[in-house]
Amino acid sequence: MTQMTMIEALRSAMDEALSRDEKVVIFGEDIGFFGGVFRCTAGLQAKFGEERVFDTPINESAIVGLGIGMAAQGMRPCVEMQFADYVFPAYDQITQEAARLRHRSNQQFSCPMVIRMPTGGGIYGGQTHSQSPEALFTHVAGLKVVMPSNPRDAKGLLLASIEDPDPVIFLEPKRLYNGPFDGLHDKAVTAWKDHELGDVDDGYYVTPLSKASVFREGEAVTILAYGTMVFVAEAAAKETGIDAEIIDLRTLWPLDLDTIVASVEKTGRCVVVHEATQTSGFGAELSALVQEHCFYHLEAPVTRVAGWDTPYPHAQEWDYFPGPDRVGTALKSVMEA
Repeated sequence: MTQMTMIEALRSAMDEALSRDEKVVIFGEDIGFFGGVFRCTAGLQAKFGEERVFDTPINESAIVGLGIGMAAQGMRPCVEMQFADYVFPAYDQITQEAARLRHRSNQQFSCPMVIRMPTGGGIYGGQTHSQSPEALFTHVAGLKVVMPSNPRDAKGLLLASIEDPDPVIFLEPKRLYNGPFDGLHDKAVTAWKDHELGDVDDGYYVTPLSKASVFREGEAVTILAYGTMVFVAEAAAKETGIDAEIIDLRTLWPLDLDTIVASVEKTGRCVVVHEATQTSGFGAELSALVQEHCFYHLEAPVTRVAGWDTPYPHAQEWDYFPGPDRVGTALKSVMEA
């Protein structure tokens, strides 16, 4: 076991995948010689060569299109969008080609590819480097959507995604790359070396794509969260003293509904937290599922805490970012209902 940042854990996963399967290739903008804008792929080209780890032109549609063609021919491409905000030129390729290939070919072809992309805010990236587009992909049949919250899960989930027979959208909360973040931006930054989830198993292992994690056990209220919001929820629970159970979804789709239902049936209350815009965000789907499956166990309405319905601001980032204060207010509200 080795202490790793999320960056190092993701790199370790790609290293393992490249070593184990010659069909795995990795490519994207500046990911080869430069090692990627966040250095997730640093050193991989030197180790595995330019035919397996290579740079591409600045053309997201071409990157994904190339990946689809390679996947259809039996390769396992793992491609990088430099930021999740840049994925939109490739959205047609992802939703109309990658997601549909197995179905439209009557299972003659599949598309075993991973599309990695740094997501979310908290790094002063503004409206074009801070978006959280996960709901746009969970809506599309044929795609799997993953978002880890820590290095240990990140490595296992990425290896499982690369081995999956269908396309996986792999969202990486960039605010968590170097340490857990509880939303209290004026505090000193915590490093993964000081957190137990920074201890990552050496070698090969996979984390199942369809299984959530009970991040924190509790009896009073269930918090459904993923990515950075897992640690924000933890901070809110500690600040309020409310005995909250935090479910880290890890995989948004396919969703581990059994773990969610078991928790809400136990607590009788539910708060859903995500960083993306609230309207039509993935929290709406989660709220609907809890309402449908746990109605007779609920003692208060399901409450959502999310980003505002506005582009991600530069100057008011921490007013937009759902921090512990906003989550804490929601927890108190459902407890008093």
